[in-house]
Amino acid sequence: MQDYHRLWTSGNVDLAMSYVSDDITCRSPGADFQGKDAYRSFIAGFAPTLVGIGEIAEFVDGDRVALFYYPQTAATSTAPAAELFTITDGKIVENILIFDRLSYGPPKRI
Repeated sequence: MQDYHRLWTSGNVDLAMSYVSDDITCRSPGADFQGKDAYRSFIAGFAPTLVGIGEIAEFVDGDRVALFYYPQTAATSTAPAAELFTITDGKIVENILIFDRLSYGPPKRI
């Protein structure tokens, strides 16, 4: 799973999508996505904002894999993120993504 994660976080979204099922479901703060095209757009939209990734912890339980890490952007380098993947036939079929949206794009001050 870390290979997939390193690919998309380094900007190689197309190759990362080779790990993803055509009918993936993604649940994330503020939006849910269905299908590989919608998921690709979501990932491709965030990847360019990354300036680095903090340490990654991976936990595996059967067909489920959890990653915990610190996405580093211009807005933050200390806000944690977590993803819970379900894998079927070697492909990601579900991703539950947890992060604090405000940490990555705080509201503009008035």
